[in-house]
Amino acid sequence: MSEKELPIILLHNIDLTWDAPDLKNAVKEVNILEREVLKQGHTVKNTPLFDGNLRLLLSEIDPEKHIVLNWCEGIPGKPRSEAAVVKALASMNFIYTGSEADVIEKSWDKPKIKKILEENKISTPRWKIYDKDFCPEWNTFPAIVKPALEHCSYGVTGESVVMERAQLEKRVRFVLENFNGPALVEEFIDGREFHVSVWGNGKIEMLPPVEMDFTKCASFRERLCTYDSKFDPESNLYNKIELVVPAALTEEENKELETVAKQAYRASGCRDYARLDIRSLNGTFFVLDINPNPDISYETSMAYAAEKAGYSYGAMISRLIHFACLRHPRFSKC
Repeated sequence: MSEKELPIILLHNIDLTWDAPDLKNAVKEVNILEREVLKQGHTVKNTPLFDGNLRLLLSEIDPEKHIVLNWCEGIPGKPRSEAAVVKALASMNFIYTGSEADVIEKSWDKPKIKKILEENKISTPRWKIYDKDFCPEWNTFPAIVKPALEHCSYGVTGESVVMERAQLEKRVRFVLENFNGPALVEEFIDGREFHVSVWGNGKIEMLPPVEMDFTKCASFRERLCTYDSKFDPESNLYNKIELVVPAALTEEENKELETVAKQAYRASGCRDYARLDIRSLNGTFFVLDINPNPDISYETSMAYAAEKAGYSYGAMISRLIHFACLRHPRFSKC
């Protein structure tokens, strides 16, 4: 069997409670991914997860004869369950694409990621965690306030950027009252922002960095990636922020960004692939976030970066499968 003939389980989540347009778009994205993977020569079993019965869904599938292309953002109806999917796959002895459960769990815990970055001397914005709306010692402005235990910029809006202590404490109070966890306060780095895709194990590679172009954003409160700017096509920021691929960087800047991205990838334990959110200001690259399970649909920064590096969408996905293949006891010698 050649590597490209590897039998793939395309595992993805479909939540029937989603709005009709979101459901339609999710199905469209899955169909495109499946079609492009088939073009690469793989055999594919499209396997949607509609509920919490993941074990039952995979119970008739032999893990020794398949590799799971894990495209699950979680178990439908169960928040913060990305890692639970991976734990279940591992317990059933499936070889799957992407990072292990502990790495995905850590990525939801911003304080843990911050500590890992600091321990490895990787630049990240100054920060502090607050579980009360009383912040007398914070004196760095502008600052940004985020839920400390959320992902995908959930809870981040223009109002998250604050200019003085009264605004800061008001926003901390908002986070405490509306999210199940403390608030993360960071120095706001009002500079260039890059989405940096890194892939590989052992020998790792940075794909061409993608820059978030804030040219159309006059206010500093608009110069950030909010939840709406990422996921709501009707939002103002979704239409204002453009992607530049590759980012316009000098050779020296690109090398420095690559060094920082690879250090953060390794330090956080990412496997196969990840996307890092990084900002630059006054010659320093600051790591904002690490996503070990990023969206890999066809209209994402990783897909655009891979295309710029010479990989079609299908070839990009096939490469992710290849990384997992090397861990499979049967297929690792293909």
